[in-house]
Amino acid sequence: MHVSTGRQHSRGSRELRVVAIGGGTGLSTLLKGLKKYVASQPGTFSPPLPDKVFSSAAGSASIVELAAVVTVSDDGGSSGRLRKEFNMLPPGDVRNCIVALSEDSALLSKLFQHRFEKGTGLEGHSFGNLFLAALTSLTGDFSESVRLSSEILATRGHIYAATTADIELEASMQDGSRVRGETQITASKGHIQELFLLPANPDPLPQTLDAIARADLITIGPGSLFTSLIPNLLVRGIPKAIRDSRAVKVYVCNLMTQANESLGRSAADHIRALNDHAHCQLFDYALVNRAPLSPELKAKYALEGASQIVADLDAIEAIGVCPVLGNYLYEDNVARHNTESVASDLMELAITAPTTEKHHAH
Repeated sequence: MHVSTGRQHSRGSRELRVVAIGGGTGLSTLLKGLKKYVASQPGTFSPPLPDKVFSSAAGSASIVELAAVVTVSDDGGSSGRLRKEFNMLPPGDVRNCIVALSEDSALLSKLFQHRFEKGTGLEGHSFGNLFLAALTSLTGDFSESVRLSSEILATRGHIYAATTADIELEASMQDGSRVRGETQITASKGHIQELFLLPANPDPLPQTLDAIARADLITIGPGSLFTSLIPNLLVRGIPKAIRDSRAVKVYVCNLMTQANESLGRSAADHIRALNDHAHCQLFDYALVNRAPLSPELKAKYALEGASQIVADLDAIEAIGVCPVLGNYLYEDNVARHNTESVASDLMELAITAPTTEKHHAH
C-alpha cells in the first residue's frame, strides 16, 4: 500500500460490509479475492470461518456481508440468445459471479461453467446459463433464481442484478451517430461520448440500495468502462445511494485500454466518465497498477491497438481522488488483476481510510 490515509483504528478486529459493483470478468476476478475474507457456509460441527482474516498495523478485519451488483445489458452469445428466446435477463455475468463466490473445488462450480460444444440448440450455451433460465421459468423471478442458485453453490455473498428491467444500451458517439445494443457498441469503431439506458432510469432492487447504505466499502471496477461499469450508474437511485453512503469508495482501475471502449483514455479519464454519468463525485480512492507489462504481452496487445492505461496521478488527485499504487498485474495469456493484492489493499483501505463528507453533485 503506497498511500498514507491519515486515520488509525485501534487493534480490535472489524467486521466489514462490502459492495462490489461491475460486470464481465473484472467483477468475478475481484470477487475471488474478496471472498477469502468472508466466512464460509456453516459446517456441521464447526462455526464458519473465513479462509483469511486481514491483518495489518492498523488492525484486523473480515467481511461479514459481501454483495455483488451486476450489470445486465449483455445481448450477445449464450446470454443474448436466452434473453431473446425466454424474455429473461442475460444470465452470463451473474453466472460468473455465482461461480466466483462458490467453493472453488466444488464440482457444481465446474458444471456451471461447462459450455456445450455441439448439439442443435445447445451449442455455445453454458450449463449455468441454462440452469438460471430453467429456474427463472420455474419461479417466474430472475432474482429468486439467482438466490436459489447461490444457495445451491454455497456462495459467500449475495448477487444482485443492477436492475430487473429489460434494458438496452445506446451510445452517443463523438461523430454524432448513435449505436444501440451492447454487441454493436463493442464492435463499433467510434469514440463513445455518452451512454444511455433504454428505457431510461430503470428501478434498482431494494436489496441493492440497502446493501450500499449499510456498506463500509464500495468498489466499482475493474471492467469495461461503457458496457460493464457505467450501465450500473444509470439505474435510478444507485449513484445517490453511493454518494450518501458513509462507506470508503474505491475505483479499481483497469490495466489496459480496450478497443472501442477506452482507447486513448487515461486512468483519470475513466474516473471522469464514471462521475459524469453518475452526475456526482463517486470515489475517495483509485487503485492504480504500477507494474509494467512484459515485452511479449505488450507486443500482443499492441496488435489490437491496446496498451497499459496511463496512470496520470496528478490528474486523478485534481479530481479529488487519492491514487493508491500497487503491483496489481498478473500475467497469463492476457493481463489480469492480481486478485489477492487488490483484495488485500481494499481491506486495508476499509479499515484505515477516513470517511469523507466531500460527496456532492456537480
